[in-house]
Amino acid sequence: MASKKETNITGDVSILSSGVKLEGKLYSEGNVRIDGSVNGEVTVNGNLTLGESSTFIGDVKANNITLSGIMEGKVIAAEKLILENRSKLKGELKAKILVVEEGALFDGTSSMSVNSSQQNESKEDS
Repeated sequence: MASKKETNITGDVSILSSGVKLEGKLYSEGNVRIDGSVNGEVTVNGNLTLGESSTFIGDVKANNITLSGIMEGKVIAAEKLILENRSKLKGELKAKILVVEEGALFDGTSSMSVNSSQQNESKEDS
């Protein structure tokens, strides 16, 4: 039973529905789904999903990000960024893993790099 409760707590998702408009900063320890409009900065220590009806202007940081809507700004994914087939991203992106589905639009700069500890290990091997 205890493991079920732990799973439910970590599986919680905060949702900003399509009728919601947010200006400013949002921080979450858990997962977040945005279907509304955001102008500002979002930092998520879990997974972030920007749904098909979402529009976002600003900066985003999360472990894993899935973009289906429209975004303009800077995107930093500690692990994986997925640009789904209807997504539009204009700006800068940084991610370890980048997945771009056919039909996705991206206009900007991208950076994919290993973390600093992996870089140090590879330098020592040389």
